[in-house]
Amino acid sequence: MMTPFKRLHLLRALCRSSQIGESSSYLLGSCKSYSSALSNGSDGNFRSIYPHLLKGHNGIPFAGVKSLTLRSTMAAELSIFMNKRMATTQVQAPPQARNVVTQIAMTSPGFIYEPYAPREKIPFWKRWFTRSGWRRTKNDMILELKSAYAIAKLRKKGYSKNQFYNEAANMYKEINTLIANGDKKSLRKAVTENMFSTLKNEIKQRETAWSKVYWEMVEPVVKIRTLRARLIGVDRRDMNKTFIQLTLEILAKQKFEAYDSKGSVVAGDKSKEVLVRDIWVFEKSMFHPDACWRLCGRISPKALSPL
Repeated sequence: MMTPFKRLHLLRALCRSSQIGESSSYLLGSCKSYSSALSNGSDGNFRSIYPHLLKGHNGIPFAGVKSLTLRSTMAAELSIFMNKRMATTQVQAPPQARNVVTQIAMTSPGFIYEPYAPREKIPFWKRWFTRSGWRRTKNDMILELKSAYAIAKLRKKGYSKNQFYNEAANMYKEINTLIANGDKKSLRKAVTENMFSTLKNEIKQRETAWSKVYWEMVEPVVKIRTLRARLIGVDRRDMNKTFIQLTLEILAKQKFEAYDSKGSVVAGDKSKEVLVRDIWVFEKSMFHPDACWRLCGRISPKALSPL
C-alpha cells in the first residue's frame, strides 16, 4: 500500500511527463509546418519564415543565392532535427549537412559596378561659374571619394599598390598567353565565371578563323595606373562582406601573329612591337581569407600606335 508521500511523488512525475509530451509535440508540429512551407515553394510562405530560420545559419550571403537552393538546404537541416525528436541530449547535424550552408557562397557579383568611362573635359569658367558645372564638379568629387574609400578599406587588409601592380602585370601576361594558347582549363582559375564564358566564346570564334596564334608581351609593362575602385556589398546586415573591383589601365608592348591551318601568316607580324592600351577590371573577395585577384571584365581595349 502506497503512503501519501509516495502518491504525491507519483502524481508529480505523471504531470511532468504529460507536460514534456505536450511541449515536444508542439515543437515537432512547428517544425513540420516550417518544412511543409519550405517544400511548398511559395514565395509568400518563404518570406514569412525566412527571418526565423536565418538566425541559426551564419554566413549565408544576402544576394546572389537562388531561393530554391536556400529552401532545400534549410529543409534538409530541419528533417535531421525531426528524425531525432525524442533525443534526450542535444543533437548536431552530421558534417555533410552542416557544410551545405557554407557551400552557398558568392564567388563573384557577376557584373562590373559603375564601369569606368572617361569624363569629358569642360572649360574652367563653365565648371565654376555655371550650375551645370557645379553639378559636374559635385559628381566628379563623389566618384573620387568612392574610389578613395574602397582603397582605404583595401589597405586595412594589407594592400600594397606596388605589390598589386606587379601581380596585375603577371596576370595580364598569363591570361593573354592562356587565351592565345586556347588553354581554357587554366584560364578558368584566373577569371570569374562570367568572364570565362566570354573568353571561351572568343576563343571558339577565333579558332574557326585562325589555326594558331602567337602572342608575346615585351617586359616590363610601360605603365599601370588605377582608374577606379569600387566596393560591392553582398549582405546588408554585415558590411564586411564585400567584393572590391579595381579598374586598371595597362600600357604594354606586344607582339602578335596569326596562322592558318597550313602555317601561313594571315594576320600580324611578330617582328614588330605594338603599344597596346587595355583597361582591365580585377576583382577580389574581402571576406574570404584565401581569396585571389581575378579578371572580371575588360573595357574597350584599344591599340594606340605601332612603335
